[in-house]
Amino acid sequence: MTLIFKIVPQSLWQTAIQEGCFKGAPVDLSDGFIHFSTADQARETAQKHFVGQQNLLLAAFDAGVLGDQLKWEPSRGGALFPHLYADLDPATAVWVKELPLGKDGDHVFPEMDE
Repeated sequence: MTLIFKIVPQSLWQTAIQEGCFKGAPVDLSDGFIHFSTADQARETAQKHFVGQQNLLLAAFDAGVLGDQLKWEPSRGGALFPHLYADLDPATAVWVKELPLGKDGDHVFPEMDE
């Protein structure tokens, strides 16, 4: 299983659970796909796009379950990032964990394995 990760505000995730569908955060809707990160990319993603934000969650997904709508595309410095060109069923998450801010202002990541 190849896990990929989505950093998402708790409020958006709760709405997705209630509706049974996650269409994406505003940046996802603007770009036309849902942004994910690999385990190696997630911390940098948090530092670049979520600095100082509280009430975030880290959701893990099995890339193999997302099918042909998941594309690995070059982004920062040519690194391949997973992008989902479809809505996401929140029930397919392998796990969802809190992503709190540490005393240093950086997000404290949980163990990111299965």
